[in-house]
Amino acid sequence: MATIRSMKIKTSTCKRIVKELHSYEKEVEREAAKTADMKEKGADFYDLKQQENVLAESRMMIPDCRNRLEAALADLKGIVAELEESNEKEGPEIDEARNTIAEIEKLFETAEA
Repeated sequence: MATIRSMKIKTSTCKRIVKELHSYEKEVEREAAKTADMKEKGADFYDLKQQENVLAESRMMIPDCRNRLEAALADLKGIVAELEESNEKEGPEIDEARNTIAEIEKLFETAEA
């Protein structure tokens, strides 16, 4: 049985994972710039190799984060659908959940385009 409380938790989880995803994307940009700068300046081979490993690890986190976001989004959609079936269609929590779902779907659409 879905409750408003569980929906609020799932909404917060989705928002947290979105922030985490943006953070990883920014980190990849920073690390890529740092790696390019090191190559340009002719950095030591070992240091460059270490930096490339850091960049690769950062890049690996993005697909993992997207998968967790997709799972959390599916959970949130399920809870919202359950609550709508039980005639709880109004309220600030449900509106916030719907807005979060719309934002995440828009995020996935822009990522695929």
